[in-house]
Amino acid sequence: MLQLAVLAAGFVYVYGVWKFWTGFNRTNFSNGRLHLSLLWPVFLISNKSYRQNFNRALKG
Repeated sequence: MLQLAVLAAGFVYVYGVWKFWTGFNRTNFSNGRLHLSLLWPVFLISNKSYRQNFNRALKG
């Protein structure tokens, strides 16, 4: 059961990285695509502006 939870969490993480990476051009950010994509869970929790931009990236 734990393996399934870890696998699901990994899938969600990779999906978030991919969606933000491909939708980066819809955000207000001009650089930092790699670190903003890889650290999306941290920024999503802690930064309101990032949450708004993350949602923009996902909608495309």
